[in-house]
Amino acid sequence: MDEDRDNKNELIVCYLVWFLCTISKSILMKNLIILSLVICLFSSCLEKINPDTLKNTSWELSSITGITLPADSKATLKFGDSLNVSGKSFCNNYGGQAEIIEDKVALKNLFSTKMFCQDLDSSERAYLNALNETNNVKITDGKLQLLKDEKILLVFKKVN
Repeated sequence: MDEDRDNKNELIVCYLVWFLCTISKSILMKNLIILSLVICLFSSCLEKINPDTLKNTSWELSSITGITLPADSKATLKFGDSLNVSGKSFCNNYGGQAEIIEDKVALKNLFSTKMFCQDLDSSERAYLNALNETNNVKITDGKLQLLKDEKILLVFKKVN
């Protein structure tokens, strides 16, 4: 009799362990499904850059991180039909090409005229350096932000 009771106890213990494992797997699977849905939801919320939102737009600089803008001169940025860029960097004119790769925007092959404007030199150098460092853009509340990774370098307001 004791042997039968031991076998029944072992069977009950085995069944209980199996039951707990099944519940654990079920809870684990449920959590994995929920986690997958959350990841999908957040990844769909990531900003995707549509080139058409930049094409044929004109912007005026409203701020450079860490620098006060000159009161008597403006910097501008224009995106053309093929994402060519051009503008005025306070004193000189510049141009180049915007490039979108894997939802990131970079300004490439920038060139500029070489006039010297003593009062605007430090602002112009800061502006052109920021353009060269840009590797992403965001358009938020009607403002164009040029970023290096997640750091905002330049902010523009739309003029057209």
